[in-house]
Amino acid sequence: MNLECDESETASKRILLIDDFAPYRTFISSILQEQPGYHIVGEAADGLKGVQRAEEAKPDLVVLDMDLRELNGIEVTRQIQRCSPDSAILFLTLSDDADLAREALHAGARGYVHKLDAVSELVDAARAVLLGKRFVSRRLRKLGILGDC
Repeated sequence: MNLECDESETASKRILLIDDFAPYRTFISSILQEQPGYHIVGEAADGLKGVQRAEEAKPDLVVLDMDLRELNGIEVTRQIQRCSPDSAILFLTLSDDADLAREALHAGARGYVHKLDAVSELVDAARAVLLGKRFVSRRLRKLGILGDC
């Protein structure tokens, strides 16, 4: 019997948080750091600093908001895809605009979670996107977002 583990499942996952509201970053950090093997390697309060931190840290996962100063979430996604192409991107936002969610996924994000669903869906979403899968909040799937990507 082969008991070898997939290295991608056992290695520590490095996470970068990009959100302009510091208390919310703290809240998200506390949820993710409760998970074994998840480590927050940085935070940023605006899109430009987020891209810079992603380029420096090369995180496994970037969790970001849509509405950011300096650069919006879509542009942050595009730039991170260029400077840190192996980073999985997961939106965590209050926007439930279906067109914006589709644009985010087409720009390279693997996941899109509504902030109101963070407690119940963030950990599952992080796991999914780190495995290369897509994840969209139930509230947004009802709008048909996942089927159109």
